[in-house]
Amino acid sequence: MKSKISDKDKKDWEDFLTNNDTLPNKDLSSYKKKIKSTKYFDFHGFSLDEANKTINKLIKDSYKNGVRKLVIVTGKGIHSDNEKNPYSSKDLGILKYSLPEYIKNNSELMELINEIKDADIEDGGSGAFYIFLKNNLK
Repeated sequence: MKSKISDKDKKDWEDFLTNNDTLPNKDLSSYKKKIKSTKYFDFHGFSLDEANKTINKLIKDSYKNGVRKLVIVTGKGIHSDNEKNPYSSKDLGILKYSLPEYIKNNSELMELINEIKDADIEDGGSGAFYIFLKNNLK
């Protein structure tokens, strides 16, 4: 079997060899994608209002930047000062329950989310939850 290299292919090859441009490293770019596919955020010490504003921005920014999984640490609420507040239960953490509810009741955020579920023990167990974001095709 004889294969003949066209003059155009020869010229393209010579142009490539004399050109100082470098090709992107595909392995490196996929590695970067894997690194940013999960993002961790700890809400310890946040007020409810601060947490709601922060989670809103975090979800939108993460979706825009191609992050697919968020690990949200809220804590279990056992060390908070909520026993001083007559409108909250000292047995329940404020952010642990209210942050997922805020997200679920925000239709704009829910359009970016595939699923919200409890975290595994190695990621915080009952003091954390996962947000799985949709793939940003833009």
